[in-house]
Amino acid sequence: MSSHHIVRDEQEPALIIANGQSCSFELMGQLLEWSPVVMVLDGAIHRVLELGIKLDIVLGDFDKTENWDELLANQQPVEVVHTPNQNKTDLEKGLDFLIAKGHKAVNILWATGKRADHHINNLSTLAKYKDQITIVMLDDHSKIFNLPNQFTKWYPANQNISLIPLGSVFGLTTKGLTYNLQNEDLHLGIRTSSSNKTEADGLIEIKFDSGNLLLMECND
Repeated sequence: MSSHHIVRDEQEPALIIANGQSCSFELMGQLLEWSPVVMVLDGAIHRVLELGIKLDIVLGDFDKTENWDELLANQQPVEVVHTPNQNKTDLEKGLDFLIAKGHKAVNILWATGKRADHHINNLSTLAKYKDQITIVMLDDHSKIFNLPNQFTKWYPANQNISLIPLGSVFGLTTKGLTYNLQNEDLHLGIRTSSSNKTEADGLIEIKFDSGNLLLMECND
């Protein structure tokens, strides 16, 4: 897979490659084409280098012994960012770094699948950073993002839509879905709005009073 250096615009989303389940070559290529900055978390470095991807930043606690100069010899220039803080995950530290550099949006790959604890923590990160940077988490079957309290988007008919609360969401009302909600509450582990669908081509509307609500555009 070739270099991503087609755009250099901080208005385009940066890309973080975490260390979960790999995605397809097609999805990776689509995101690389428009990413001004590609960051790889250190646990995934060998898998990423095997794909021949040109990266800009390697970030993590570097708790595994590596000869980084040798490993990254063909990647120069590349920035190696050591973040030993054990109170945050490497994904959180990666987001902190991008925010400090002025990035407004980021796509995240390889953040789902594999270890369940990492998967759940990564999804929770969408809520933790929702007021600091726009995050979209993608894999071959899902596009996941944290919703603002009012959200409108055009979808084709029969698009799979799941609304998953992180904790509790109150006063949720939807329009344009097969199974709409009217001023209702969702609670993770008790009630969600999973495997819903868009009713027809057109806009859907989602609004809620409080809480953190994930929208998942899913396909099989």
